[in-house]
Amino acid sequence: MKLTVVGAGNVGATVAECVARMDIVQNIALIDINAGVAKGKALDLMESAPIHGFDTVIEGGDDYAITKDSDVTVITAGLPRKDGMTRDDLLKVNSQIVASVTNKVAEHSPNTIIIVVSNPLDVMTYVAYMESGFPSQRVMGMAGVLDTARYRAFLKMETGASIRDINAMLLGGHGDSMTPLPRFTTIGSQPVTDLIEASRLDEIIERTKKGGGEIVKLMGTSAWYAPGAGAAEMVEAIVKDSNRVLPAAAWVTGQYGLEDMFIGVPVRLGKGGVKEIVELDLNDKEQSDMKASGDHVLDVIGAYKNLPKDDA
Repeated sequence: MKLTVVGAGNVGATVAECVARMDIVQNIALIDINAGVAKGKALDLMESAPIHGFDTVIEGGDDYAITKDSDVTVITAGLPRKDGMTRDDLLKVNSQIVASVTNKVAEHSPNTIIIVVSNPLDVMTYVAYMESGFPSQRVMGMAGVLDTARYRAFLKMETGASIRDINAMLLGGHGDSMTPLPRFTTIGSQPVTDLIEASRLDEIIERTKKGGGEIVKLMGTSAWYAPGAGAAEMVEAIVKDSNRVLPAAAWVTGQYGLEDMFIGVPVRLGKGGVKEIVELDLNDKEQSDMKASGDHVLDVIGAYKNLPKDDA
C-alpha cells in the first residue's frame, strides 16, 4: 500500500508521521512546492523510524512522479487560515491550488482515493471531485472526524471521563454550520444529556463550532495535530478495510434531504473509499440544522462557480 500526502506543512507532515507510526503502508510520498522542505521532513521522519519501530519508507520532493500508483492521497495543500480570516475567505486561492494538485494526483494515480483537508473543506472536496473525474466514493473530506474529536475532547475536559468511553457524532458543514447531535452522544452507557446541563452542553457545542478559530487566535495559524491525526484515522480505515463508521464530507444524493454537495455525514469507510452513507433518524430540529448547513455549503459552491474563469 502507498500513501501520498500533498503539502508538507504542519498538517501534511503530521499525517505522514501518524500513518508511518501505524506501520500500515509500505511507502509514503510527501509532496510540496518547496522540494527542500518535503525532502527534509521525509528524511527527518525516516530517521525516527528506528525509534518508533516502523518500516514505512518515506520520500519527499516536488516531483509528482514519486506519487505514482498511490492507493490513498491526502490533500492538505493550500494557505492556512490566519486570525480574522474565515474558511470562506480562502476560497479563491485554495480552489486554484486544490484544482492544480488534484489534476497531478489523478494523472499519476488514476485509481487513488482522495481525502481533502484543505479549507474551506466541503467546497475544496467538491473541487477535487470535479477536477479528478473520480467516482464520488473515491473522494471525501476530512472534517467530521476533527470536529467530533474536538467535541469529545471538550467533553473529557468537562467530565473527566476516559476519552475511550465518550462516543459522539457531528454532521453538517465544517465549522460554524456544523450540526450537533447531543442525542447521539454518550459517556459510557449514559446519554450526555443526563450528565451535563443543557446550557453547559450548548456552550461546549458552541466551542466545538469555533474550535479551529480558537486555535488560530492563540497561535496565529491553523491547528495541525488534531487535523493530521483525523486524516490518518481515515487512511487507516481505508487501508485496513475496517468498515469503520466515521463522519466525513461525502457526496450526498438525497440522504438527509440533501444532494449535489459534499457535506459531513456518517460513512462506512474501507476498501474503495466510501462504502455507504449511514442515515441516522434525525428529529425535526436536527434535520432543520442539516438543511441550514447544506444551504451554506451550496452558497459557497455557488461562489466558487462564479469565480472569474481566469481565476478558477
